[in-house]
Amino acid sequence: MKIKSLDHFVLTTKCLEKCLHFYHDLLGMRVEEKAGRYALFFGAAKINIHQKPAEFLPAAEHPQSGSLDFCLVVEDDIEALKQELAGKGAAIELGPVERHGARGRMKSIYLRDPDGNLVELCHYETL
Repeated sequence: MKIKSLDHFVLTTKCLEKCLHFYHDLLGMRVEEKAGRYALFFGAAKINIHQKPAEFLPAAEHPQSGSLDFCLVVEDDIEALKQELAGKGAAIELGPVERHGARGRMKSIYLRDPDGNLVELCHYETL
């Protein structure tokens, strides 16, 4: 077996409105709603949104809001992105800092979504 890429993951939120504001308005992800199910799209991946633990089955054994820590790759220069997010009222928790990701050296900034999930935004200088 050879794993090729990430398709999607599930984020459980306590407040759909705040969650959609963060990921759509601040981070620019596309929102789709179908029959009461919400998803956020970016690049070739998506985040499925659950409004209560194990809303759709099967689900993680212990789903809860605020337990995720994930990293998203951005095309933008990280300093420019930090300024853009600050202009939109986002609170940057840390960064820019140098980190080592799946593709090597990168610069990252960290912020938290409304549920407390740690969202790392990274930029690789060379890919």
